[in-house]
Amino acid sequence: MIEKPANISTIMEFLLMGFPDDWMLQRLCAALFFLIYLTALMGNLLIVSLTTIDPHLQGPMYFFLKNLSLIDICYISVTVPKSIMNSLTNSHSIPFLGCASQMFLFIFFAGAEYALLIVMAYDCSAAICHPLRYETIMNRSACVRMVTASWFSGCVYGSIHVAGIFSVNICGTNIVHQFFCDIPSLLALVCPEEQILEYAFIIASLFFVFLCFIFMIVSYVQIFSAVLKIPSSQARFKTISTCMPHITVLTLFLFSGIVTYLGRDFKSASSLNLLMSVLYSMLPPSLNPLIYSLRNRDMKTALYKLLGGKV
Repeated sequence: MIEKPANISTIMEFLLMGFPDDWMLQRLCAALFFLIYLTALMGNLLIVSLTTIDPHLQGPMYFFLKNLSLIDICYISVTVPKSIMNSLTNSHSIPFLGCASQMFLFIFFAGAEYALLIVMAYDCSAAICHPLRYETIMNRSACVRMVTASWFSGCVYGSIHVAGIFSVNICGTNIVHQFFCDIPSLLALVCPEEQILEYAFIIASLFFVFLCFIFMIVSYVQIFSAVLKIPSSQARFKTISTCMPHITVLTLFLFSGIVTYLGRDFKSASSLNLLMSVLYSMLPPSLNPLIYSLRNRDMKTALYKLLGGKV
């Protein structure tokens, strides 16, 4: 039975209604989600394994890539298994604490991934602009501190938003028009006069994200400036190609998030909403391993060795 509570403290569960009402479509979505999840899991676990056991993949870039894959595994595991189970059992409920935990973890890993992509941009900049001092700048201790800061910033980011959403009153139903608990869908349930707190958090976080984005732009301006000074066109192409996987992953991550959060109506369920949710919650973790493994010769060499082939 769908409740219509007036206060968030009286809500015991939320109803995740992001899937289509048709039984067959729900099963098809569950099958598609499972395939995407399996692809993301296998690809990221493969990268973690290769960067752990292969002695040639122990540099700063691969250390960051290993952490990116770990984040992607956690990122997609927060939402997809629960949504598949709900679809197969035809049960749409999620406990109050489960919803809060899911939202915190999702934002936590998304924030950590964004922070790590900033670190990886700095790594590219240091490698190309300061090649002689690269090992000194990106020493093991510095890399560990940067990765720790990325995970910590994601934790803080998630905590702030969960505190903002779950400390206010709800004026609508407990129906969430999404297949997982995310900020916009839950914000649509909050009383209009109390949404200002979470909107303040969103504006503040967007300002911080924008500053970080400017930092990445500055890093890439320095990279392209250094590349243009290289006399050989072949050397320029080879140098800039080392940054292409990062640029591709960063573009995919930011584009999918921006399109989703700016282009949806969160007060109603629709196939378009579901598609756009899949775009930013599943696509980056699934494609990141493919992008890095196909464009990196050392990764392909390590994979051939792992499979027992000859390079």
